[in-house]
Amino acid sequence: MKKGNLALLLVVAFGSGAAQAANTIDVAKIVGQDTFLAVSKDLASATSYKGLIPAESMGITGFDIGIEATSTKLQNTAEIDAACGGCGLDTLVIPKVHLHKGLPFGLDVGMMYAGDSNANVELIGYELRYAIVEGGVAMPAVGARLSYSKLDGIDALSLESKGIDISVSKGFAMFTPYAGVGQNWVSASATGFKDEDFTQSKTFVGANINFGLINFAVEADKTGDASTVGAKLGIRF
Repeated sequence: MKKGNLALLLVVAFGSGAAQAANTIDVAKIVGQDTFLAVSKDLASATSYKGLIPAESMGITGFDIGIEATSTKLQNTAEIDAACGGCGLDTLVIPKVHLHKGLPFGLDVGMMYAGDSNANVELIGYELRYAIVEGGVAMPAVGARLSYSKLDGIDALSLESKGIDISVSKGFAMFTPYAGVGQNWVSASATGFKDEDFTQSKTFVGANINFGLINFAVEADKTGDASTVGAKLGIRF
């Protein structure tokens, strides 16, 4: 099985030397409503919003920007394989740019973006996070988040995810572990199929390590039936 890269837009390139071929997910190749639902669930698990950040508020001067990648182990590989013409896709790797900014009153906002201008495919997401408990020396931080993500650019297919989660984190010097639970509501539509609306439960654990300005975060996420691991490297202050 080969890994696919959403920045090259669900394209699996293979071959040797200058000889290459590419297969993409093609709605016209999906046979049956059940197959469309299975493909939508895997894509939603992979493309739904993942914060890769602790629960604590960043404060009004806080700023976090980084590059990241998430890797999702797909569960409906037979249906995905049919949809991309036998590409052998079982893992979806998505490189992204991620930005968070602290605001007053315990609020933070964030966004992520992945895309390929040549393929006109893009994934964009947003979050609004509120520090229910700010946290301190002895008290962990507790945060609630609303999120939204949308996958665009695959012909005849639209996929949106709206989520809510709650997370807790506790800093120990430069190391801050965190964990959370939540739920996503997904809407998928494609030409020739009935619209599908479904929910996916979400659990995640991660850790943030700060080396002054340089920041590194890792996260393991399970959304629906598919598991994702992600890492982010950037600047945080």
